[in-house]
Amino acid sequence: MEEDGAGAVRMTGGKEQAQEEEEGGVVLDLTGSQLHDLQQVELPLTLRELDLTANRLATLDCRFASLSSLYKLSLRQNLLSDESLSPLPSWTSLSGLQELVLRDNKLTKLPNVEIFTNLRVFDVSFNEVTSLKGLSNASSNLRELYVSKNEVVKMEELEHLHSLELLELGSNKLRVMENLHTMVKLKELWLGRNRIRTVNLCGLNSLVKISLQSNRLTSILGFQDCVCLEELYLSHNGITKMEGVSTLLNLRILDLSSNKIACIEDIKRLPRLEDLWLNDNQIASLEGIGNAVGESQSTLTTIYIERNPCATDADYATKLKALFPNLQQVDSVLF
Repeated sequence: MEEDGAGAVRMTGGKEQAQEEEEGGVVLDLTGSQLHDLQQVELPLTLRELDLTANRLATLDCRFASLSSLYKLSLRQNLLSDESLSPLPSWTSLSGLQELVLRDNKLTKLPNVEIFTNLRVFDVSFNEVTSLKGLSNASSNLRELYVSKNEVVKMEELEHLHSLELLELGSNKLRVMENLHTMVKLKELWLGRNRIRTVNLCGLNSLVKISLQSNRLTSILGFQDCVCLEELYLSHNGITKMEGVSTLLNLRILDLSSNKIACIEDIKRLPRLEDLWLNDNQIASLEGIGNAVGESQSTLTTIYIERNPCATDADYATKLKALFPNLQQVDSVLF
């Protein structure tokens, strides 16, 4: 959490703490203070935002239970365990909390957050969570859910999250895309570094950004109905053919680097394409690339093509620049 502007610094009980008065409450930022506890820290009852990122806290201060005005709480990068969070369900005065960040702690399961009926942002990334069980207790008002870099093996207890706009489940052990069909407002889906073999978006068509980088895909098929899609990241898979993207007329970024693609195709009718990443594939020749790119010939600003057989031509960057009038970058070369 980052606060705009410099807060006034004052001494309280021997500890230095940054507080910023805002209309209706106080913002307290203790990031990086290396605190083991908060005994020497004043916690005003009007506290609205509390940032305790990068400390050494292993327990929750019982005074949290009285902070009825608190709507943002970050406990990122501490030493909290499942047991540490056990008091949360009884602290009903915190029910107005809208953002809870527990990223980078020592959790093995999702905490019980049922009292937070207005929760909008929930982050438990970089822990050791093995299951999404318990997520059914989370508020249906949730907008952003982050559970990346854990040990989750199944997408479950997601069906009630009708308002979710961002779902981050990257760097887990997922094999199947499932239980997404009720997320009709979902705009961003991040599933990189899993074990997914097949695309199954369960009818979602409001998506704007999708990442399935570093999975086990062999085909692009499955994105055809995502007509709002602007950014598609599919690098480091086993994809052999460019197909199923011709309907994505709003696509601006297409990342297919580090796959097994031999031919540039199916992007001829993408009028907004700006970034095309095809490096580390098996493309033998650039002959006909202008025609293959078609309607985006004038919109392309960036192409990555290095480490393909066609990139052995010393002048390939110059030739691409001649083909695409608004090109600004080929691989690492800026024009």
